[in-house]
Amino acid sequence: MSEPAAEPTAELDVLFRARRMAGPDGEGPGSVGVRDGKIVAQGPLDAGFRAARVVELAADEVLLPGLVDTHVHINDPGRAEWEGFATATRAAAAGGITTLLDMPLNSFPPTTDVDALKVKRKAARDRVHVDVGFWGGAVDDNLTELRGLHDAGVFGFKCFLLPSGVDEFPPLNPGELEDALREVAEHDALMIVHAEDSDAIEHASAAHGETYADFLASRPRGAENTAIAQVIELARRTGARVHILHLSSSDALPMIASARADGVRVTVETCPHYLVFTAEEIPDGATQFKCCPPIREARNRELLWEGLADGIIDCVVSDHSPCTPDLERFGIGDFGVAWGGVSGPQVGLSAVWTQARLRGHTLSDVVRWMSRNPAGQAGMRHKGAIAPGHDADFCVFAPDDAFVVDADGLHHRKPVSPYHGRTLAGTVRGTWLRGVQIAGAGTESPAPRGELLKRGEV
Repeated sequence: MSEPAAEPTAELDVLFRARRMAGPDGEGPGSVGVRDGKIVAQGPLDAGFRAARVVELAADEVLLPGLVDTHVHINDPGRAEWEGFATATRAAAAGGITTLLDMPLNSFPPTTDVDALKVKRKAARDRVHVDVGFWGGAVDDNLTELRGLHDAGVFGFKCFLLPSGVDEFPPLNPGELEDALREVAEHDALMIVHAEDSDAIEHASAAHGETYADFLASRPRGAENTAIAQVIELARRTGARVHILHLSSSDALPMIASARADGVRVTVETCPHYLVFTAEEIPDGATQFKCCPPIREARNRELLWEGLADGIIDCVVSDHSPCTPDLERFGIGDFGVAWGGVSGPQVGLSAVWTQARLRGHTLSDVVRWMSRNPAGQAGMRHKGAIAPGHDADFCVFAPDDAFVVDADGLHHRKPVSPYHGRTLAGTVRGTWLRGVQIAGAGTESPAPRGELLKRGEV
């Protein structure tokens, strides 16, 4: 836990008292004082701070820092019928997420130049329930746009090494990736990479039909492993910072660890669906489980958990990538033609906690994976921790509650989720953004009050 701050000389706006408060380094009782949306005081449970309002957590509740989800596809504007800023951020708030970063594709125009970023920010303004920042895109013809996007406040750049699924966001070939890495290295920006090798997937069997095993064979581990090896080598050569998105192949963990030992600046994330589901349990035709890279076998899942425990995997983020139900192809259940993307920010914390507790992990571990590390990886200095000077973003979590997921009760735009009907442990009872409750019973501000973030200002 953080060291106690000095007692404030003026009355606080809100004082939180919690018998259990979880930070990345431990858990214990404490008080947290908020003024003007910032944490300004911290001390023992019985600290004599004066406040206009006191929030006492129940005995079965834990105060967590608000989660930070750095991988969300909101698709707005252009494909807002898939998802939109209002619905995506309402779902995030209900799941304890207080800050998210929006991906640069599936919206139209994609965020590949400054003008497109302005369009994106205009679409989001006054509609977001949590704080929202933006990634820029690195595509085959926008090398000269990257510096302008960086200066305009994007948190880094996303690229694909194979077709992205939308024509307006083309991939980078190896030479283009090296050029882009040299460009971003000049201003120490971050390149985040969808790492699957196009050639390996071209030579794999084509995705087709209702059987999940056939789809899995179309996205082999080798495609991920080859692409990650290439990204590591180019990061070594250029000195750029790189981040591997949505890792599903546990085979890549040793090479990532080895690269870090050599000084290569590489971080990596995985997603709740890779830590919860297994290929063996996915029914025929259940295309709501389709994502790329795919959910793999049970043994692979356990090795991903070991990667988290060992600190090789840094972050757990949602990769929320919804679409309209017709694109899921439920009528035919064909994995070859269905859109690939899992919807899940509202249940991500509970899903991860359900599995983490079975393996002896603590809420402090979960906070590290889902709050502190994503904030740090994106360069957010005032998010991801309960500490003086940080934004007063909190999640009130009841870890021993259980519930059954009902997709119709989720706030994202279309009621589709692979978690539907699954029993999960832990419920979010309240979410607070800069000291104001935005979700849960007693919500003070149901209207959008999130801010649009720029790199370097948060």
